[in-house]
Amino acid sequence: MPVKIRLQRHGKKAQAFFHIVIADGRAPRDGKFIEKIGTYNPTTNPATIDLNFEKAMTWITNGAQPTDTCRAILSYKGVMFRNHLQIGVAKGAITQETADAKFNKWLAEKDTKIQAKVDKLSGAQKEAYVKRLAAEVKANEAKAASIVIKNTPPPAPEVVAEVAAEPVAEPHTEAPEATPEA
Repeated sequence: MPVKIRLQRHGKKAQAFFHIVIADGRAPRDGKFIEKIGTYNPTTNPATIDLNFEKAMTWITNGAQPTDTCRAILSYKGVMFRNHLQIGVAKGAITQETADAKFNKWLAEKDTKIQAKVDKLSGAQKEAYVKRLAAEVKANEAKAASIVIKNTPPPAPEVVAEVAAEPVAEPHTEAPEATPEA
């Protein structure tokens, strides 16, 4: 019986959520499985992977074959690297202490990379928020200025009072008489 480590799809359309399962290779994708060892949510950034490391390691050492996607997930979590180191220990190429030291160093580097990505994403999110807020403040100021301009009454014409030292008498002229038009 060929045993596979593969994904079992759950979730809604366009919101996939997967269970990482151990199943017979002949079983349907979402059908019967032997054991569930974790979950995988690709819709988050970075993808959320919850994996029972020990069970995955046990199944890999017992000969379960992961699918391509599961192999990538197991490599990301370090199961494949740990298996590689354990094979070296079994052959006598390295000691268990050396293998553990290499694996712990790899885990620490991986954690810092993941944390750097999370920090970068949250920083970009905050920066985008600040830009949107500044643009909104600028737009509000422009709107307020246009409202002030719209609501201010036009300036009243100023009456210029001429101060005349002496009143000037204007000559009285009669209006010309209207001529009848023929």
